Amino acid sequence: MRSTHLKRKTKETDISVTLNLDGTGLSTVCIEDQFLKHMLETFSKYSSFDLNITATGDNMHHLIEDVAITLGDAFKSALGETPVERVSFFILPMDDALVMASVDLVDRPWCDADCPDDLYLHFFRSFAMSSGMTLHIMVYRGFDDHHIIEASFKALGKALKSAVVVRKDILSTKNKVIMESD
Repeated sequence: MRSTHLKRKTKETDISVTLNLDGTGLSTVCIEDQFLKHMLETFSKYSSFDLNITATGDNMHHLIEDVAITLGDAFKSALGETPVERVSFFILPMDDALVMASVDLVDRPWCDADCPDDLYLHFFRSFAMSSGMTLHIMVYRGFDDHHIIEASFKALGKALKSAVVVRKDILSTKNKVIMESD
């Protein structure tokens, strides 16, 4: 099982994350903010990752940022060194919204995301940076911010579900990168 349990505690937040990449999409999310709770449960369901999160924070900015960082660290830890498909994208319609998420699990962190809410843009960027992935989210259509953000979490979940599929060999012309110090 590719799973991990991480805790992150600062002066501003207290977060515990358990993540299983080989799950079935079960989640238990204990966070006061109902929209963030809904987005994390949605991400879990669409990725088929089992996710348990307990998080408190002194304000929404710190909570969203630190949950994203901890979830990204947990994702990277659970992924480990097993070769995976690595690259994937998914285009997801949700009512008025049409959103694409595209990922590359290459340890070259980058995020460019269309997002109508700065806090959730920060979530996607923090998640991508801490997990080491390249993440692009493009909004093709949409006028309801809730639908756009939710479609983004769903599309990200579906893209990651395909990207973490185990394969026999590393998908890279560089093979495995080895870092050495003198």
